[in-house]
Amino acid sequence: MVDKRTFHSILRELDLSRNQIGDSGVTEISSLLRNSQCTLQILRFSDCSITEEGYKALASALRSNPSHLIELDLTGNDPGQSGVKELNDLLQDGLCSLKTIRFLKSPAAEEACEYLTGVLGKSPLLLKELDLSGDKLGDLDGEKLSALLMDSHSKLEKIMLNNCDLTEKSCSVLATVLSSKTILKEMNLNNSRLLDSGVKEICEGLKNPVCELKILKLSDCSITEEGYKALASALRSNPSHLIELDLTGNDPGQSGVKELSDLLQDPNCQLKTLRFLGPAADEACQYVTGIVGKNPLLLRELNLSEHELGDTRVNQIAALLQDKHCQLNTLIENKLGNPGMKIILTLFENVQCRLEKLK
Repeated sequence: MVDKRTFHSILRELDLSRNQIGDSGVTEISSLLRNSQCTLQILRFSDCSITEEGYKALASALRSNPSHLIELDLTGNDPGQSGVKELNDLLQDGLCSLKTIRFLKSPAAEEACEYLTGVLGKSPLLLKELDLSGDKLGDLDGEKLSALLMDSHSKLEKIMLNNCDLTEKSCSVLATVLSSKTILKEMNLNNSRLLDSGVKEICEGLKNPVCELKILKLSDCSITEEGYKALASALRSNPSHLIELDLTGNDPGQSGVKELSDLLQDPNCQLKTLRFLGPAADEACQYVTGIVGKNPLLLRELNLSEHELGDTRVNQIAALLQDKHCQLNTLIENKLGNPGMKIILTLFENVQCRLEKLK
């Protein structure tokens, strides 16, 4: 590939970018880098189909002979799980002359990486989880963040953007990420007021056959019936990836719960956990489902006349009745007792409770 005599002469820079040399070619060149006569200072391997094995070979060679190479370009390759760390560690080695390792393909991704390294104190290329909740996102442009997430050197599997001021455009950018071949498995957007318009953008990404997202958390995002329908449609269109969806604290309207609950009965759909309720309300929901054989979120009337309800259970049912996902408007012949009756009667003053009748 490269003549050894040339390699060991006065050659200072070698650019092999956009050649399909693969790991075998890199391993061969790595053996030349080990030689004490090698004085190469700049080596470029952009888009050379190199994988984790090739990265390890380069790291090993530069540990063996650390005194010459100062710049290494590996943009457009795939480092696997450990490739970035193998080489990044060399920058901390006092014996190694390496000053610049270029991993990221685009300037936008590079900017995002530098910004996040400053905020987090660690390169995001070394992380599997990225928490930018609250104000950590700062002035970072969403498109720059997406460029980083879509780069093959990003090994992020989970991103948290809770309590962020996300716009419809932000959601469109995230949809682009979901529509690309990333290893992102979990996205948390809780308390971000996405509205239905933002959710619809996210759904465009969920529909894409390359999307491999497993967990999506959209708690308290001001989503209504329209957004629920969009999610149901997206998951029918591409049912093979998402296994958990959290929609607590949103308002499903008349049909939102049923639209999504029906997916749990679809053998083609991988969705296993659909979270609508907070802990207390969820306890009540499971209790009632076990007794009446139906999900109370899909009922308008509830009869628990054959069951004594203690204070704890009454409080749980009260929490259920106050949740926007609950459409119950009539309780029939329920053994509430005086304390329980007082708790239930206060619900008539709650605007979120749909309860109209006690029989």
